[in-house]
Amino acid sequence: MAINYPNGKKFVPPKEKPVKAKKKDFSFSNRGKTLEDELNETNDYYLQLGLAVIHKKPVPVQIVKVEYPSRSAAVIREAYFRAPSTTDYNGVWNGRYVDFEAKETENKTSFPLKNIHDHQIHHMSQVVKHQGLAFLIIRFSSLERYFIMRFEALEIFWNRMITGGRKSISLEEIEDTAVEIMPGAFPRIDYLPVLQNL
Repeated sequence: MAINYPNGKKFVPPKEKPVKAKKKDFSFSNRGKTLEDELNETNDYYLQLGLAVIHKKPVPVQIVKVEYPSRSAAVIREAYFRAPSTTDYNGVWNGRYVDFEAKETENKTSFPLKNIHDHQIHHMSQVVKHQGLAFLIIRFSSLERYFIMRFEALEIFWNRMITGGRKSISLEEIEDTAVEIMPGAFPRIDYLPVLQNL
């Protein structure tokens, strides 16, 4: 049976284009998770075992315009960042305040310092001044390598950049000044044992 449009023209179904299948990576090392996903799962694990209370900080957002398309749903149409966020995570471990930033790079040879901001450096400096633990967790996603760098080491590289030096930290420098975390099954990034040495 032929179906015609109201204007009398015959309906011709569009030709289907072949869909290219995306290559899936089934390796254990790359499960499509971001560093943030891995850290959130790790922090949940620590919380359940009573090892630490560390959470992702909410981003400070000012909601300006909201629409209600139905009684049970609200849609935010306009919002702004109220203030620059400090670092990604904070909490308490072993009686110490813990505060850290988590960053990923696809670069294989260095970590670009443009990924960090002045206000984050200032914040971590204040944390260390008050005897808290401040550090950076770096993931080299293409290499599947993870590092914890103390703020004191990060600050040296930051000051080098500010005074006109290199705008990144080479992988060799990271290997020399940071501690590598070997990814595991669960938790994926077990960083608390490394903090013992910081």
